[in-house]
Amino acid sequence: MSVTVYTKPDCPPCNATKKYLTRDGIEFTEVDLTNNEEAYNLVTSLGHKYTPVVVTGSTHWSGFRPDKIASLKILK
Repeated sequence: MSVTVYTKPDCPPCNATKKYLTRDGIEFTEVDLTNNEEAYNLVTSLGHKYTPVVVTGSTHWSGFRPDKIASLKILK
């Protein structure tokens, strides 16, 4: 399972998401949207306006979502 977390600096929900993923042993790749126009375009094309954006397979969401992170732990 591949998990990508699109973030921006000084983003409390981003930090909380990364903390929970790490706590639950879920490996992820972090992409900073402020330095990556291609990633920014991908996230906006998915309809997201807020960070973090978590993408895993065909599933994606934005914001700090402990419920969604818990579902990833079950799939792990």
